[in-house]
Amino acid sequence: MNVSHASVHPVEDPPTTDGGNAPRVRMKDIQGMPGTPGGLTLRICQLIFAVAALCVMATTSDFPSVTAFCFLVAAAGLQSLWSLSLAIVDIYALLVMRSLQNNRIVSLFAVGDGITSTLTFAAACASAGITVLIDNDLQSCSQNHCVQFEYATAMAFISWFTALPSFLLNFWSLASR
Repeated sequence: MNVSHASVHPVEDPPTTDGGNAPRVRMKDIQGMPGTPGGLTLRICQLIFAVAALCVMATTSDFPSVTAFCFLVAAAGLQSLWSLSLAIVDIYALLVMRSLQNNRIVSLFAVGDGITSTLTFAAACASAGITVLIDNDLQSCSQNHCVQFEYATAMAFISWFTALPSFLLNFWSLASR
């Protein structure tokens, strides 16, 4: 009976040139991180909702009389500029197929996202409190633009809600290095 037998030939591991330290394996870019289509989608959503909050609040005639509404306009303006600039960076990274996983870039994005998302959330909370005060407690919604205030506040909350994943992913990427 002519049967072939399998034979195992051991193969040696080639020596590494860096003194025994194996190169670190990078994880695949997760959607939502800078330089990915998901990250660009998050930036565009942040931009749309922040611009909507800014425009609606700025078109009312009596928003400057309340500090919380001025704070919302300032925070939404900052969020709009930040999201627009990072959307442009994401578009560039996607067009040239470049990864944005540099330590300095990720730390800049994480700090910027943290600051802008915190300011947007604080402004939305303050505006929501004033809107509830005007509507429920003072019963003076007929004299004010309550619907516009509520709409702008809701858009600011949605803008914060879309900014939060960007911050968390950037912070996680920075912390896992």
